[in-house]
Amino acid sequence: MTNRAPGAFWPPLLMASTFLSISAVDAHAAEISPPPARQAEEKQTAPAQTPAKATAQKSTVTLRPVRVHGKADIIDSMKIDPDADYSAVGKPRVLTTTTTMKTFQQRMVDNLSDYARRVDAAVNYNASNFSINMRGLDQNRLLTTIDGVRTVWANDGARGVEGGVAAFDFNSLGAMDIVKSADSSFFGTGSLGGVVALRTLDPEDILKNGKNFGGLSKLTYDGSSESAYLNQALAGRYKNTVFLVQGGYQNGSEIWNMGKTSGTGITRSKKNPQSYDQGNFLGKIRHYFEGGHRVGLTGEWFDRNSDENTLTSVGSTYSRYRTREENKRSRVSANYDYKATSPTALFSEGHFLAYWQQMNMITNTTSNRLSAPVGEYDRDSNLSVQSYGVTGSATANLFTGPIHHAITFGGEAYMTDTSQYAAGKDNCTASIYSCSFLHVNQSDMPRVHGNDLGAIVQDRMGIGRNEWFHLTPGFRFDWYERNPQATASYTSNAAYMGEPNRSSGSHFSPKVLAEARVLRNLTLYGQYSEAFRAPSATELYLTYGGNGSYVNIGNPNLKPETSRGWEVGARYGNSERGATISFYDNYYHNFIDNITTTAAAAGIGGYYPMGVFEYVNRQHVRIYGVEASANWTFDTHWQAWTSLSYADGRDTDEKVHLNSVAPFRGIIGFGYKQTNWGASLSSTFAAARDKVQDPTSNKNKTPGYVIFDLTGWYSPSFAKNLRLQAGMYNVFNKTYYNALDIPDSSSLPKTYYTQPGRTFKVTALINF
Repeated sequence: MTNRAPGAFWPPLLMASTFLSISAVDAHAAEISPPPARQAEEKQTAPAQTPAKATAQKSTVTLRPVRVHGKADIIDSMKIDPDADYSAVGKPRVLTTTTTMKTFQQRMVDNLSDYARRVDAAVNYNASNFSINMRGLDQNRLLTTIDGVRTVWANDGARGVEGGVAAFDFNSLGAMDIVKSADSSFFGTGSLGGVVALRTLDPEDILKNGKNFGGLSKLTYDGSSESAYLNQALAGRYKNTVFLVQGGYQNGSEIWNMGKTSGTGITRSKKNPQSYDQGNFLGKIRHYFEGGHRVGLTGEWFDRNSDENTLTSVGSTYSRYRTREENKRSRVSANYDYKATSPTALFSEGHFLAYWQQMNMITNTTSNRLSAPVGEYDRDSNLSVQSYGVTGSATANLFTGPIHHAITFGGEAYMTDTSQYAAGKDNCTASIYSCSFLHVNQSDMPRVHGNDLGAIVQDRMGIGRNEWFHLTPGFRFDWYERNPQATASYTSNAAYMGEPNRSSGSHFSPKVLAEARVLRNLTLYGQYSEAFRAPSATELYLTYGGNGSYVNIGNPNLKPETSRGWEVGARYGNSERGATISFYDNYYHNFIDNITTTAAAAGIGGYYPMGVFEYVNRQHVRIYGVEASANWTFDTHWQAWTSLSYADGRDTDEKVHLNSVAPFRGIIGFGYKQTNWGASLSSTFAAARDKVQDPTSNKNKTPGYVIFDLTGWYSPSFAKNLRLQAGMYNVFNKTYYNALDIPDSSSLPKTYYTQPGRTFKVTALINF
């Protein structure tokens, strides 16, 4: 681990002391007195009674029910309900799991890896390519949105710059919706593995119980990376206008592993020393209008910088090697939402979102070469993706005899601009042979302008008594276009072969979902759906290499990836007491992959003795599996939860397994709580992974494991708004692997990719 200077943690700790020293006084809820009860005088003529009977009646007082006539708070009309059905916006309850901030706080979840370990075994985070993994798919085959805005997983294809979907602070989230379905009928391109819909904090998440002002302060120390997290959110209300400001700061080092070998070079198994800083800001303002209308404006900024002493690259070629990475994202969005007071109104709800978003992934390396070209050797790569667009939907209700139709129609239009540039500094000359492999001060692809359009129609038909049966046919039509635009930095590329062709295509994505509520709290369902993903700018237009060495190129003729799949399952209960199980079987066509080929097969001229690599479409891939989960609150004190996931995936033409598929994983947890304290014990386990793409190699094979996490919390009676939490993770210091973190090719020891041993985390949380 990095040896940190004594003052390294003072900035966040001083900030924390400033926030925590402010008195967290509860805002008094507005006292609303109900109007006087109206009393009606009733005159009745009663028969004569005996004295005994009269005495008995005098001892009995009959209280009439009192009706309080009041007006519901307008800001409660659109709060997220984790048990509600949001089929109108593509999130049917039987396919969607909603996790709220309450669960994040209770289980001390501070990042995607924590979520995969303590909440949902079917969701993984791949630290080797910085992407979310679900149902055997990751990278850009899984759609991630933040407040409805598409985020981008991107890579430059040649220099190791990749990521994007993790460019947010987890502590800025109010909830997360996981839509586990290979379904593009509502969300369009990219949802082959499902949808991760992130929702940032809303003012309504903090302004509870009629408060006009409130806040959330959180300070965390995480021993797995010697990190300090500080997050502060403040929310206020003036009449029907609410606002929120939230900020976060992190400072820490690398996530350590169980490697024992230090030193330099490819024999090193300890993690490279690293330090990082991360900051984010979120601002929201919303205004509610009578009749179920709401308008809002959101601004968000995120920046993460890391500085790594890359000792694994130090050896006979480099005497020093340092890697600096920066991941930035900014966005501004405006939204309009409508929700009728009656769910069967002619127009029951409507949504509109307009946004601008900018993302930059920057990697800078500074080193000193010992072999020609000797001396300073620096590289600075920047991959930029800018997007702006609109999306919206509206739902209308129609009744045709005994059938209730909830018809949703909508659309999406967005544009993207993708650019890449690699600057460099070295001592290259024409006489140095190795310089023909070193390509700098150029763009490895043209600037690519993208246009995407989509149109949505679905009809959720309710049939039978209390609409016990629902049938939802739906479809989406998408069209995309990618226009390469040559720039001076691209035409100076050593492998430049002329301006590439424009790429375009369209896809029709149908689905049909059937839901039957066979018991009061039990719903059975089945779905057939199709999905697709349009090729990325890198896959279409990458141009890296040079004549006489090697070349890695895109393919403007790529077809979009498509899938068709079936899923059946059952859902019981709700977020307090419930269970789910689902079986799925998905078939994928035209999987995009980078393969080794020849210049003739790729249709290019030149001589490339070191190899030709090209993006192509693989024909057939199948992934199937089963997922189950349950949570049960037994009484006011005990709670239990579990999550299980199994998947199997392979290329059915090549007869090889996919390394993107995780082995069987599971989570089991138990919790106990009293009024002001509680504790929980959870176990995460996984089977051994033997089904890998190359069965002759042990690189991607991993042993099974069982680890235990113990957490507890305490809220002092003298400060009920304060919650102190502590956790011990991997209690028995087990050496284990997250199979997905191991890259397909690496020269480092396998133990370099082990997970942390026993670690500790402490958190102070104040809600006021």
